[in-house]
Amino acid sequence: MDKATLTRTIVLFLALINQFLVTFGLNPIPGTETLWGEVITVIITGVTATIAWFKNNYVTARGKSQKEVLQRNSLIK
Repeated sequence: MDKATLTRTIVLFLALINQFLVTFGLNPIPGTETLWGEVITVIITGVTATIAWFKNNYVTARGKSQKEVLQRNSLIK
């Protein structure tokens, strides 16, 4: 995995953990009310999931091969 894919995956994983905690009444963001914490969590999870979904994440062997071909042909950075 490249750095960008790893970063997006970690941030999405943390947002999902945060969402899970808020669902069970735990408030992982200190100093926020329950409703406010839920709103923040839903927004963070939604934004991270959308970014992770729209970005090309080359994690499989086939995906890595595709990325190499695109890079060789100067179609991506």
